[in-house]
Amino acid sequence: MSQEQPQRPEREQQEAIKYGDVFNVRGELAKQPIAPQDAAMMQSAETMVFGQTQKGGPAAVMQSAATKNERSGLISHDATTPVAGDEGVTVTETTVSGRRMITESVAGQVLGQYVEPVPVTAAAEGAPITIGEAEEAPITIGEALAATALTAGDKPVEQSDAAAIQAAEVRATGSSIVSPGGLAATAQSAASVNEGLTQDVDKIKLNDVLTGATAKLPADKAATRQDAEGVMEAELRNNPDLTTYPGGVAASVAAAARLNERIS
Repeated sequence: MSQEQPQRPEREQQEAIKYGDVFNVRGELAKQPIAPQDAAMMQSAETMVFGQTQKGGPAAVMQSAATKNERSGLISHDATTPVAGDEGVTVTETTVSGRRMITESVAGQVLGQYVEPVPVTAAAEGAPITIGEAEEAPITIGEALAATALTAGDKPVEQSDAAAIQAAEVRATGSSIVSPGGLAATAQSAASVNEGLTQDVDKIKLNDVLTGATAKLPADKAATRQDAEGVMEAELRNNPDLTTYPGGVAASVAAAARLNERIS
């Protein structure tokens, strides 16, 4: 007499795709399923800034995940992730040294970041226009650090940030000597102070250290892929989770290096 074998549950195949599965995010957001209305909000925000959604960008990734979640019957078409609904979906545009830095976030966590030159659409009234003569200047390490003050400025300074800033300063200046009162020394001091504090509101933030970074460096240079790799290695090595912070020091230097490769 044959005995029917019990069916194995297919829960693993029925799990909703979460933010943490496709983006480098943490905390409560990482555990949340990507909902159709989250994707719709990001598509709308991208369209307002870019004029259209970006191929392979956060909105496209979110739409793909949300569609799969909806087709699997795991989430309804009208659903919005609570953390996204409460804290918002944003695409912000910041101009730094003649370049646009566009940051896409959900609930304050960066999903994607782009750096591109500001298009010259019109000259100032009465100003001469020169065509074919100007070359776009590469982004320096100092400019990338200054951009971090805008993209991750509210982040409390940790040892991983301090290590990344020191690696960036060494590469920008060509000197391994940490100057008293310089960016690296200030970041290390901030990280040490923060370790003794429990409330984030009391901690020293990245914007306290990196605002005006270009003026605080005794020397500077264009960011290269080698610089980005060195800064990323320093940040990873000093983070217990072995991750870099989205929109943080390593991410900004890497974005600058990528743009420099495009324009070289």
